[in-house]
Amino acid sequence: MFPLILHRFVLTIVALGGLAPLHAQAPAIPQQTESDPNLPPKGGNWSLRAATVTDPSLPRVLLIGDSITNGYLEPVRKALAGKANVDAWITPTTQADKSLPKTITAILAWQKYRVIHFNLGLHGWQAGRIPDGQFEPLTRQLVQNLRAGAPQATLIWATITPVTVKGEPEKLNPEIQPTIDEHNRMALVVMESEGVEVNDLDGLMGKNLPLAAGDMFHWKKEGMVLITDQVTKSIEAAFTKKKTP
Repeated sequence: MFPLILHRFVLTIVALGGLAPLHAQAPAIPQQTESDPNLPPKGGNWSLRAATVTDPSLPRVLLIGDSITNGYLEPVRKALAGKANVDAWITPTTQADKSLPKTITAILAWQKYRVIHFNLGLHGWQAGRIPDGQFEPLTRQLVQNLRAGAPQATLIWATITPVTVKGEPEKLNPEIQPTIDEHNRMALVVMESEGVEVNDLDGLMGKNLPLAAGDMFHWKKEGMVLITDQVTKSIEAAFTKKKTP
């Protein structure tokens, strides 16, 4: 009798919009690839990574980003163990991806998120990937899509990390970095006007270029420790803030 009552109680909570089912089916999203061999997922694949949930009462966090996010996903999960359940969408997408709004809608319908920490950056610098003049409006649309799908969530934009010269990690890449700088500048304009919090990973790692891995885009273990610590602190700070309507 007791298990039956408990089962009905859980179903009632879910029906009323409370706790999500512990083993909710993850949504099907488009498979993605990256044509640039310099931008692999580094230790995984492009996919939606669901948290292993043992306590569904904890707040849910969503990380959105590329291989940099893939590098700090597991350390952030470890740092937030007992404090949050952390999902991640590891993706090479850009704001110009026509399937992006539908994918965002599907992911945000799957779970109710308290914090969404997001970045789209290192896969959008190549000419033609994002049409001229469209980075800022498309980034604004991304923010609005996230807010529409998760109005209860605190949004945190992570700035795009620096790109260095291959084999010379202490030097910024003179061909790519100007585009990264401009994209960061335009994104910050959007985030300020939209009231989105900012985690300045670009500023953090710009002061720590010797920790670059030497492949232009990624970071040594010591660099990932710095990034993990700042990402974790930004999420924890969001837990303590009251969400404004």
